[in-house]
Amino acid sequence: MSVRRVALLTAGGFAPCLSSAVGGLIQRYTEIDPSVDIIAYQHGYHGLLTGSFVRVDAEARAHAQVLHRFGGSPIGNSRVKLTNARDLVDRGLVREGQNPLEVAAEQLRADGVDVLHTIGGDDTNTTAADLAAYLHDNGYDLTVVGLPKTIDNDIVPIRQSLGAWTAAEEASRFAQNVIGEHRSNPRMLIVHEVMGRNCGWLTAAASRKYTQWLDTQEWVPSIGLSKERWAIHAVFLPEMALDIDGEAQRLRGVMDRVGNVNIFLSEGAGVPEIIAQMEAAGQEVQRDPFGHVKLDTINPGQWFAKQFAARIGAEKVMVQKSGYFSRSAHANGEDLRLIQSMTDLAVECAFRGESGVIGHDEEDGDRLKAIAFPRIRGGKPFDISQAWFTELMEGIGQTVSPAAR
Repeated sequence: MSVRRVALLTAGGFAPCLSSAVGGLIQRYTEIDPSVDIIAYQHGYHGLLTGSFVRVDAEARAHAQVLHRFGGSPIGNSRVKLTNARDLVDRGLVREGQNPLEVAAEQLRADGVDVLHTIGGDDTNTTAADLAAYLHDNGYDLTVVGLPKTIDNDIVPIRQSLGAWTAAEEASRFAQNVIGEHRSNPRMLIVHEVMGRNCGWLTAAASRKYTQWLDTQEWVPSIGLSKERWAIHAVFLPEMALDIDGEAQRLRGVMDRVGNVNIFLSEGAGVPEIIAQMEAAGQEVQRDPFGHVKLDTINPGQWFAKQFAARIGAEKVMVQKSGYFSRSAHANGEDLRLIQSMTDLAVECAFRGESGVIGHDEEDGDRLKAIAFPRIRGGKPFDISQAWFTELMEGIGQTVSPAAR
């Protein structure tokens, strides 16, 4: 396939891979064919609809490796769903009566784009799927190649999404400081709220990383520096059944014995219960353009803290969220290797005109390939029966049973 102009966009929430993925794509195109023109739409699909882009010039190509050292996205993100016309009209991105998919397709044609690279999570890539289908059905000769970004690691059927390994490591690092607060007051309850709307993978992986860090430390129990005080005493995930009373009884024993309790909480845990309480009280549950509950408006961490504080006799409660700290980090070594393998294949697929989302296909022997867009969906649950997780929970002393779904 002849490729003259390539467009890049990043969308959805940040993850520790966006800047590096942009840099990796620029580097690979420059290595293979420096004559290919590269543009970057500003703030994702927002820039595509408005025709706002920057051209990747010679300076950016020569210094693309610098992008690997930074988090965030140099080309900007937004949350835009191309099939939610009402929201886009309200935001002034399309006019009343316009089909946003057609607006996007015509903008790509006007900009002379042959290949569009979307870098995002399930919402970004399902939106890319809608766009790719529209382009195909309406005779637009354009290839769409996505890269899977989400710290939740919950994209079906992709084994490992970009940025998730780094986010788990950063959440552990965040906790290493926050849990130091456990001696700032007698009978302290600390809730570490980790991102993860529908999937508990990140909280589980962060708990594992933190526990591994604990195992490498030296302790001086006689002065009060004990591993048990720094340990994780409970983990709550969306995939786990919620037993507030039973856990409160167990954690009361921990509080009485140790003097503090540390909880790792996935922000999606207990959300159905919280929503039910809010709606029963006549409160409105706010949602984003994709229909997701705005978790920052219901504060799961505060809800859990409230459920446990009195039951376990906490004198002081601290809720700390590691999400923005984790998701804005630059990619670690593990993710950099994964990013390079995926960006290299993404460029290869672009030149042969093969659309899809790049990833290790769990339904095809974990083979790295371009996975057809219709097969991509979000909400992959974390498997709580995995040996490493059951071992982690046995070490904590917490009973785990699956949530009803």
